[in-house]
Amino acid sequence: MQQLSFSLNLMDAELESSTWFQNVLSMLQVEQQAGWTDWFGKSLYTAIKQISYPPIRTLSLFSGGGGLDIAFHDAGFEIVKMVEVEAKYVQTLQRNSSAGKWLEGSQPACIDIKEFFPEPDLNIDFIIGGPPCQTFSAAGRRAAGVSGTTDARGTLFHEYVRILKALKPKGFLFENVYGIIGANDGKAWQEIQKAFAEVGYQIYFRILDAADYGVPQHRERLFIVGLQEGQYRFPYPTHGPDSLDQSPYYIAAVALEGADCSDMEPGLGGRFGHLLEDIPPGLNYSFYTKEMGYPHPIFSWRSKFSDFLYKADPETPVRTLKAQGGQYTGPFSWENRRFSIAELKRLQTIPDEYEMVGNRQVCIEQIGNSVPPQLGRILALSILHQVMKVQLPFQMRYLNKNQQLRFRQRKRQLTEIYAQKARTAIEHLQQVGKIIPSPSFENSSEEKAIKYLGNDFAWTSQPIPNAEKFYLDYQLNSSCWIISTSRLQNQKNNEFVIEINPSFNQSEWVLGTESVHLCGKDLDIRILTALWKGFEEKLIEVTGKAD
Repeated sequence: MQQLSFSLNLMDAELESSTWFQNVLSMLQVEQQAGWTDWFGKSLYTAIKQISYPPIRTLSLFSGGGGLDIAFHDAGFEIVKMVEVEAKYVQTLQRNSSAGKWLEGSQPACIDIKEFFPEPDLNIDFIIGGPPCQTFSAAGRRAAGVSGTTDARGTLFHEYVRILKALKPKGFLFENVYGIIGANDGKAWQEIQKAFAEVGYQIYFRILDAADYGVPQHRERLFIVGLQEGQYRFPYPTHGPDSLDQSPYYIAAVALEGADCSDMEPGLGGRFGHLLEDIPPGLNYSFYTKEMGYPHPIFSWRSKFSDFLYKADPETPVRTLKAQGGQYTGPFSWENRRFSIAELKRLQTIPDEYEMVGNRQVCIEQIGNSVPPQLGRILALSILHQVMKVQLPFQMRYLNKNQQLRFRQRKRQLTEIYAQKARTAIEHLQQVGKIIPSPSFENSSEEKAIKYLGNDFAWTSQPIPNAEKFYLDYQLNSSCWIISTSRLQNQKNNEFVIEINPSFNQSEWVLGTESVHLCGKDLDIRILTALWKGFEEKLIEVTGKAD
């Protein structure tokens, strides 16, 4: 009987261990419905405040809109100062630090970190935050080349280290894009590790996906926990296939129930806005490519960023929210419109009650740059328990040092799922006669146009400041397109011709003409630019192709 009793106790312990987060939710009396993360934060704050432990004085650097501040505040850390250089973001921090607000009592400071020299008696126990991530992000690397800590923004990292050295907290949490590891051929990452070690910190790091921790968004970021002494292990995922109890993801449809979207107009407008409607949820512009099976391709494969015309799938977490983007940067709603600010906050697990100050773009910047508070809360709890030695009223489970999470593998498996979605959608569109045909060129035509080329290469039909006027002449037929341009009206006697012909046996030449001649009198960069833009504009008009 004693052996049987032992076995049952062991099984009970394993069951309790595997359902640890469900036990946390039960203790906090939180049900996973729309907006449950807000209630989790409130209930957690109340529960932690009932524990007796010394205040954990916390400094927030590069605070932005306050995502990490929300998380650590809810986990019982005392946010004594929030340092942020952007005045437009500090307004949000100030609004939410006033009496009765989420971060009541915190002290925002609008100051450049290079000019921030903390008082010797500030007595900081922990530091949170990470420098702006553009230097290390995929977009930043493409735009400016990979520079890492040698970039002006990368050197902000050294200011972070300076403050660590001055204040000597027990530890810190540093968040950034995972591109930081490969920046400058890995040299930046080596420099970062060395710099932390030189000021006395052993670091523990992992790339985590926010969806694994109860956020309705796939968002991969690098997290570094640095400690003066002791050990640290990252918390086990609370959701998804890697969680111990296989708890389902918090999906977008559930997250957005009841979120205000009354101010959002349908559609996107512009040149590509009409294309969003037929894209299946979960897919992007690639739906309109040959590789996805679209009969009349509009885009070339991998010619755009993955969030171009990306429509969110309500049955999964959405892809990463971006702080910056153009007219066609998703995610867009499965209702074929932009998400409202209230909806974006839900997708980032920023509380409904937390006020974002500023116009739409400023709010999007703050939301897109934030660490999702729900992920931050789980990390904060793991630090409260392991680093600050606070006995929590519930059990936490931690990953072993070399234990691998499988979110990258799952991402690779999505390719066939998306391809099947595209095939099904294309079949439906063909059945209802909605496949967008490629325009055809059948007749000869002669046209003239006046265009304006700006210093920033803007190409318009209307005059704009500091723009140069060009006269274009189009002679189009089935054997040759002749496009000429000049700075003077009716100027003849072209002095150069650029011939564009299809490659031998090239099946993708879709112009309906055998050759293209671009002609002009003055061979200079502005004439060449005007010619190419004129040709590109006509090509899009005739073929419907964007690439």
